[in-house]
Amino acid sequence: MGTENETAVTEFILEGFSGLDQRLQLVLSLVFLLIYLTTVMGNATIIFLVYADHRLQTPMYFFISNLAFLEIWFTSSTSIKLVVILGSGRRTISLSSCFAQSSSYFTLGCTELILLVVMSFDRYVAICQPLHYAAIMKPQLCIHLVVATWVTGFTLLSYRLVILSQLTFCGSNEIHHFFCDNSPLFKLSCSDTSLLWKIDSVFLSFVILGSLCLTLAFYMCIVFCILHLPTASGRKKAFSTCSSHLTTLAIVYGSCIALYVCPSVGVSLENSRFVALLNTILYPFLNPFIYSLRNKTVILALNQPLPVQEHSFSPNHEAFLDSNSSDLLSYVK
Repeated sequence: MGTENETAVTEFILEGFSGLDQRLQLVLSLVFLLIYLTTVMGNATIIFLVYADHRLQTPMYFFISNLAFLEIWFTSSTSIKLVVILGSGRRTISLSSCFAQSSSYFTLGCTELILLVVMSFDRYVAICQPLHYAAIMKPQLCIHLVVATWVTGFTLLSYRLVILSQLTFCGSNEIHHFFCDNSPLFKLSCSDTSLLWKIDSVFLSFVILGSLCLTLAFYMCIVFCILHLPTASGRKKAFSTCSSHLTTLAIVYGSCIALYVCPSVGVSLENSRFVALLNTILYPFLNPFIYSLRNKTVILALNQPLPVQEHSFSPNHEAFLDSNSSDLLSYVK
């Protein structure tokens, strides 16, 4: 194939949801814009509260604030373009922007899965080993865990760029999706992508299933500890809390497995786009409410704000443990 043809594609056309009625697309654009703004404001509020209020400067909220920061960028990588596509009909995206979107989406997504493992480990220590919590979850360890998570994520960025750099495009430039996902990009490429498909599938399966197994292992230990709580009301409260967490985990891991671990198991194009919406729109929207804004300590910080202090991550472990001595389950509200 000639070089001229191989270098002809300089931009892609994102199909989005072009099959829908134009008025419905406009309505969806407004809905997704509202969800996106709510997601950004909710996560930004969490970050500010953790920074400003010493009552929230504990390991749990330190990890949650990192998750909130991550969610803002993760949902922004796809939501902004989706709103533009639905609202204005401008569906083009340059080759470099498409690669940047794909790299940021997968890099931030994998980083988030790793951070969820770290957060589940923190909850496991707080609930199953409360007397050793202060000794284990020291500020230095928390910072090291977060740094390791982000370093791993940015290391994955180089992997994504290597994968994408192997692709050449010389035919159709229409992507049947609302963002530059793996499958449509590989299908449009005129390169031999069989090896890249295998490498990418193995790598993503390892990250998704590996993090899922670790997260579920920690939650199984948590459930085991909950079953040994002395009061039925405490167990009921705990299972109610865990169920909300597990619901959000089911959304993110269910969508990731359907899209990247078992993509050929009866998932049509329309269903694939719907599942991707769960991962890119709904999950980031739910996170602030599930992990923080339902928590009594966060509500107290919102209603009775303290003066902004110089920020330093030095959680008061003793006060944190005392507040949970009568009911450890407030940790996972």
